[in-house]
Amino acid sequence: MAVDMPVRAVVFDMDGVLLDSEGAWLQARRDYAQSLGRVWTDADHAASMGSNLEGGSRIMVERLRLKLSPEQVAQDLLGRMQQLYAEHLPACNGALDAVRRMAARFCLGLATGSPAALAEPALRRLGLLDCFAARVYGDAVSQGKPSPEIYLKAVAALDVEPARAVGVEDSANGLRALHAAGLGAIALIDPAFPPAPEALALAGVQLHHLEALDEDAVLRAAIARDLRSST
Repeated sequence: MAVDMPVRAVVFDMDGVLLDSEGAWLQARRDYAQSLGRVWTDADHAASMGSNLEGGSRIMVERLRLKLSPEQVAQDLLGRMQQLYAEHLPACNGALDAVRRMAARFCLGLATGSPAALAEPALRRLGLLDCFAARVYGDAVSQGKPSPEIYLKAVAALDVEPARAVGVEDSANGLRALHAAGLGAIALIDPAFPPAPEALALAGVQLHHLEALDEDAVLRAAIARDLRSST
């Protein structure tokens, strides 16, 4: 079966896809919560994964019943993450090759919940910044994932219709955002932070490492999206 419309673009998430940074976010949030006499649980972290910094900070305020504003929490977390990135900036295995492999065939976009002040220097250090024709950061949208806003902005900046794009995500909120935006979805599964089963079911293709991300996987994700939308 052929895809109704050729895939023109692949849009990458960053945290957990290009950067092995979910552990760093978990550490930053746990350490921050502990400094305030609170406990940040795995369930709390799962709820915040994929959201932008503002949304994740609002979740922290609500779940930990903090008297601080979400804006203050966001600034505090940004500082902690910048320090962690300065000490160690881990690329996911195969990320650089995967981006360059996809760039040879598709137009690339980035849709990350991380703010520009954190994400852009990280991408520059990895040598990936110029690989993306469009980059949308978490502080450029009013609603973080699972809202489709960030993916709709990314494909609009690429001048590509959602039906001609596929996204690569690791989080449940990211997969929900892709589904709501109408893109095909590829799930990159990290055993340490697996998406919820109902969100994982939204992905047309499931991968366990970026070495398996190729043109065939992208086309299969688009076919799965088309089949789902036709039923």
